[in-house]
Amino acid sequence: MHELTGKAAIITGASRGIGAATAAELSKIGVNVVLAARSESQIRHNAELIRSNGGQAEAVTCDVSNYKDVQGLISHCESSFGRIDILINNAGVIEPIGHLATSNPDTWAHAADINFKGVYYGLRAALPAMMAQKSGVIINVGSGAASNPLEGWSHYCASKAAAAMLTQCADKEAGPNGVRVTGLIPGTVATEMQVLIKASGINPVSQMDVADHVDPVLPAKAITWLCGKGAAQYAGKEVSLRDETLRKQMGF
Repeated sequence: MHELTGKAAIITGASRGIGAATAAELSKIGVNVVLAARSESQIRHNAELIRSNGGQAEAVTCDVSNYKDVQGLISHCESSFGRIDILINNAGVIEPIGHLATSNPDTWAHAADINFKGVYYGLRAALPAMMAQKSGVIINVGSGAASNPLEGWSHYCASKAAAAMLTQCADKEAGPNGVRVTGLIPGTVATEMQVLIKASGINPVSQMDVADHVDPVLPAKAITWLCGKGAAQYAGKEVSLRDETLRKQMGF
């Protein structure tokens, strides 16, 4: 049995891409998973696939930019599986891509609400329970854009930078109570987000070939590894999947 077997995990943005792949990978090692996203039909489908393969999975419709939704998500996990051991803050958006000077303040702010405040809401809702039980792991899915300004991505770069600092702050505060918070920079991944990026034609990332992006299963396996005890040394840090030393540790 894997050390995480029987644990309970929440994965946001689990309708597709990294989130869906992570839910599947965690389930394979016996973790009970709650899939959360705004797309109800897709997360229900993903949960059914996991259950058909012998796993335990729940689907909860959730908008991470709404704190009440996130509170309800935590409560659902606790009522279904008795506790919450793992939170994967994966939900994020790249749209609307565009220049800062002509950006729409409402849609720009909403993207920040998802990418940054959504991470805060997850931390705020999950930490009390984890700290009370003296154990837990939170993985925030970050981006190299947090430290690399890109044309047309002001909302994404800024919100990911803010979320990266939340990772450090949360781990500093919760670490003494047995809770570990880590960030993962997965690099460019073959998801729906890359379709939107390519269609924009803005900045060098949009010029990349499809073959340049990694399969979502790779970061999903990395996240699963980071949830284990062998990754304790990365508490409070944001690690990159492109780091060769890290990849060797993970067995990639």
